[in-house]
Amino acid sequence: MGEWEGAPAGPARSKEEVALELMRFVALTTGYGKGVAAAGYTGKPSRTPEEYAEALLELYQRCRRLLEA
Repeated sequence: MGEWEGAPAGPARSKEEVALELMRFVALTTGYGKGVAAAGYTGKPSRTPEEYAEALLELYQRCRRLLEA
């Protein structure tokens, strides 16, 4: 109890694993990096796949820095 859904059970997890789970949780619950959907037709997606990937990598780095503090 108290663990995130899908998190592997076990006593020892690396900071990278915890940061990845934290990033995944934040991204899935907030839509982080997807951009804001505009009302009406914009003619262009809010973010390209490359921009979305870059936003997720940035979020992962932020999560790692948080765990190092």
